[in-house]
Order: sequence, then C-alpha cells, then structure tokens
Amino acid sequence: MTASSSAPADPVHALYVEHHGWLQHWLRRKLGNAFEASDIAHDTFVNVIVSGMAARIEQPRPFLVTVAKNLVIRHYRRRMLEQAYLDAVALLAEDLVPPPEERLITLESLQAVDQVLDALAPKAREAFLLAHLEGLTYAAIAQRLGVSMTSVKRYLMQAHRQCFLLALA
Repeated sequence: MTASSSAPADPVHALYVEHHGWLQHWLRRKLGNAFEASDIAHDTFVNVIVSGMAARIEQPRPFLVTVAKNLVIRHYRRRMLEQAYLDAVALLAEDLVPPPEERLITLESLQAVDQVLDALAPKAREAFLLAHLEGLTYAAIAQRLGVSMTSVKRYLMQAHRQCFLLALA
C-alpha cells in the first residue's frame, strides 16, 4: 500500500485541504469581506489545532461553521467594544486623551474582561454589570433578577473571582 492510498497521517492537514476553501467562501458570503473571511477561516483552523479534536470530527462542515460563527461573534463584539471605547476617548478634552500605548493597553484589558464576563453564567454576568455599571445595591439586583440576595452575593463572588484570576494572568 502506498502512502497516498492510506489514510492521511495528519487529520488537520486533511481537514484543511478538504474544507478551507469552502469555509472561506462561506464566510466571505456571510461577512461580505474577503480579508475578514480569510482571517476567521484561518483562526477557525487554529482553534481546531489547539483543541486537538481534528481526528474526532465526524461532520466537519457543521463543526467548522460552529467554530467560525463563534469567532465571528467574538470579532464583532471586539469591534463594538473598540468603537465604544474610541467614541468615549473622542469625547475627552484633548489634554485628557491617553497616549496610543495606553489606549491599546486599556482596550486589550476591556476585551479580556469582556471574555471573562462572557464565560460567566448569564445571571452572574448580569449581576456584575448591574453592580458595577449601574451601581445597584444587592437588594436592587436581587429584585431585578428575581433571585435572593444570597444568590446575588454568590454571582458577584464568581464574577470577582474570574476578574481576579484575569488580573493574576
């Protein structure tokens, strides 16, 4: 038996060869931007490599689409967060505008916190945002979420723990 007739030794390579073009075309149609489609298709395969799941994927196209959709969502969330930050900076008096390096560090920190919050359970994320962005008390958060104050404390403890772990990283 020749090497070409046997199963591919590298499942990632086989997956890439068979599906990269299709995925990139699918993303280009969805996004309307060839460069973003190319980047997200590339990142999709990077995620597959990092996950180590390439050899276990039974239905490649639905799997790749799911990974790509998550990356598209993350991409647009990052873009919206960046635009909101840039809009806020644009409102500052010129002498208060932070230098570019500081803006980049702040933006990266905001994106990291966004990822941490995204990984939380929905009520924990909501409790954190209500406490820190709206300044609500535990009682007000409990009433808004329809949960006990003990639950609010637990949610906030979970969120703060994740933020603390991010700060240590």
